Amino acid sequence: MTGNDKNRAYWKKNLQYLGILLAVWFIVSYGCAILFVDFLDKIRIGGFGLGFWFAQQGSIYVFVALIFIYVCLMNRLDKRHDTSNREEEE
Repeated sequence: MTGNDKNRAYWKKNLQYLGILLAVWFIVSYGCAILFVDFLDKIRIGGFGLGFWFAQQGSIYVFVALIFIYVCLMNRLDKRHDTSNREEEE
Protein backbone atom coordinates (compact mmCIF):
# COMPACT_ATOMS: atom_id res chain seq x y z
CA MET A 1 0.00 0.00 0.00
CA THR A 2 1.48 3.31 -1.06
CA GLY A 3 1.54 6.44 1.05
CA ASN A 4 -1.25 7.99 -1.00
CA ASP A 5 -3.46 4.91 -0.49
CA LYS A 6 -2.80 5.03 3.25
CA ASN A 7 -3.81 8.68 3.35
CA ARG A 8 -7.03 7.93 1.46
CA ALA A 9 -7.88 5.03 3.79
CA TYR A 10 -7.16 7.23 6.81
CA TRP A 11 -9.37 10.09 5.62
CA LYS A 12 -12.11 7.73 4.46
CA LYS A 13 -12.30 6.25 7.96
CA ASN A 14 -12.11 9.74 9.53
CA LEU A 15 -15.05 10.93 7.41
CA GLN A 16 -16.97 7.77 8.30
CA TYR A 17 -16.48 8.52 12.00
CA LEU A 18 -17.56 12.13 11.48
CA GLY A 19 -20.66 11.11 9.55
CA ILE A 20 -21.79 8.64 12.20
CA LEU A 21 -21.14 11.00 15.12
CA LEU A 22 -22.84 13.93 13.40
CA ALA A 23 -25.84 11.71 12.63
CA VAL A 24 -26.08 10.77 16.30
CA TRP A 25 -25.84 14.43 17.29
CA PHE A 26 -28.53 15.38 14.76
CA ILE A 27 -30.87 12.65 15.96
CA VAL A 28 -30.42 13.66 19.59
CA SER A 29 -30.53 17.43 19.16
CA TYR A 30 -33.18 17.68 16.44
CA GLY A 31 -35.05 14.42 16.84
CA CYS A 32 -35.34 14.22 20.62
CA ALA A 33 -35.73 17.95 21.21
CA ILE A 34 -38.10 18.79 18.34
CA LEU A 35 -39.57 15.83 16.46
CA PHE A 36 -40.20 13.40 19.32
CA VAL A 37 -40.74 15.98 22.08
CA ASP A 38 -44.40 15.12 22.64
CA PHE A 39 -43.64 11.44 23.05
CA LEU A 40 -40.59 12.06 25.27
CA ASP A 41 -42.41 14.57 27.46
CA LYS A 42 -44.49 11.69 28.85
CA ILE A 43 -41.32 10.61 30.68
CA ARG A 44 -40.52 12.96 33.57
CA ILE A 45 -37.09 13.84 34.94
CA GLY A 46 -37.00 16.14 37.95
CA GLY A 47 -40.48 17.40 37.21
CA PHE A 48 -39.73 18.23 33.57
CA GLY A 49 -40.50 16.26 30.44
CA LEU A 50 -37.66 14.32 28.82
CA GLY A 51 -38.17 16.21 25.54
CA PHE A 52 -37.70 19.53 27.33
CA TRP A 53 -34.64 18.11 29.11
CA PHE A 54 -33.06 17.06 25.79
CA ALA A 55 -33.78 20.49 24.31
CA GLN A 56 -32.21 22.30 27.26
CA GLN A 57 -29.40 20.06 28.50
CA GLY A 58 -29.36 16.59 27.01
CA SER A 59 -28.18 17.54 23.54
CA ILE A 60 -25.30 19.52 25.05
CA TYR A 61 -24.23 16.54 27.19
CA VAL A 62 -24.43 14.25 24.17
CA PHE A 63 -22.36 16.71 22.11
CA VAL A 64 -19.61 16.81 24.76
CA ALA A 65 -19.67 12.99 25.01
CA LEU A 66 -19.36 12.75 21.22
CA ILE A 67 -16.27 14.96 21.33
CA PHE A 68 -14.60 12.54 23.75
CA ILE A 69 -15.69 9.57 21.65
CA TYR A 70 -14.23 11.24 18.54
CA VAL A 71 -10.93 11.85 20.33
CA CYS A 72 -10.73 8.18 21.35
CA LEU A 73 -11.62 6.98 17.86
CA MET A 74 -9.06 9.29 16.24
CA ASN A 75 -6.30 8.27 18.67
CA ARG A 76 -7.00 4.64 17.80
CA LEU A 77 -7.06 5.47 14.07
CA ASP A 78 -3.78 7.39 14.37
CA LYS A 79 -2.11 4.40 16.03
CA ARG A 80 -3.51 2.02 13.43
CA HIS A 81 -2.20 4.17 10.56
CA ASP A 82 1.03 5.04 12.38
CA THR A 83 0.54 8.80 12.12
CA SER A 84 2.07 11.42 14.31
CA ASN A 85 1.41 15.08 15.04
CA ARG A 86 5.11 15.71 15.51
CA GLU A 87 7.00 17.30 12.66
CA GLU A 88 9.83 15.15 11.38
CA GLU A 89 13.26 16.56 11.97
CA GLU A 90 15.30 16.92 8.81
